[in-house]
Amino acid sequence: MSIGAAVKEGRLPGRVWMYSNYHCNLACTYCLTESAPAVARRELSRTVMIEIGRQARELGFTDLGVTGGETFLMLAMPELLAELATILPVVALTNGTLFSRRLLARVEPLASLPVALQISLDHPDPETNDAMRAPHNFRKVVTAIPELVQRGITVRIATTAESIDETELERLCTLHREWGVPDCDHIIRPIVRRGRAATHGLGVPVDQPDLPAELTITAEGAFWSPFAPTVRDGRLDTDLLITRTTRPLSVPAQTLLRLIQARPPGEDSTLNIR
Repeated sequence: MSIGAAVKEGRLPGRVWMYSNYHCNLACTYCLTESAPAVARRELSRTVMIEIGRQARELGFTDLGVTGGETFLMLAMPELLAELATILPVVALTNGTLFSRRLLARVEPLASLPVALQISLDHPDPETNDAMRAPHNFRKVVTAIPELVQRGITVRIATTAESIDETELERLCTLHREWGVPDCDHIIRPIVRRGRAATHGLGVPVDQPDLPAELTITAEGAFWSPFAPTVRDGRLDTDLLITRTTRPLSVPAQTLLRLIQARPPGEDSTLNIR
């Protein structure tokens, strides 16, 4: 079966993820990749990411995802996202703390393109939110989101938490609705016990069947899911590595498809994580 046919039939998810980098300006308690300012960058170059995007389109994939690390620490990210969006629709993950006036001006062209920025906001109380992420994180995020929405940029909000009660959830939803972010663009997901979360004993233990099988490309290989190329104690986890070969993209794509087809009937992702 071709990749395009598998995507059309729903056998293979349509999005290809790329880990643009691993370094970050934060060091969140539950970070999957142990990202922090001084970690190894493990970057994918702009040339490589454009090549992956073009090959994904040719194979029949429908969307691209860009994650990290903090994606906007790569200085050319606004222009890279604009170029990727001419190939396929893109969602880019960011912690939302770097949106200075200068960066806001540089991302403005994304408003006319099929690009969504997915920003992390975990709790309606600044103290609780910042305890898991970084001092002043809440203030920076709640400042950046309205600025982005005002410029016409599509914003999604990702809430990652071990638990959240109905009152806290409603307060979060009240915030994003006031900013003009609809409920359909608010994602709630559990902490996954991999990376730094595992070190701290946080989150839900997962195995391959629990994770969405979305082809994920990093500088060190292709993985089962964007929740797969995690780092613990400074070492990359390879338990969910598909292949070290990332290009041509058809190689890891066909490998992933074979793995999906080999699963027993009814065995699918059991966690609502995106």
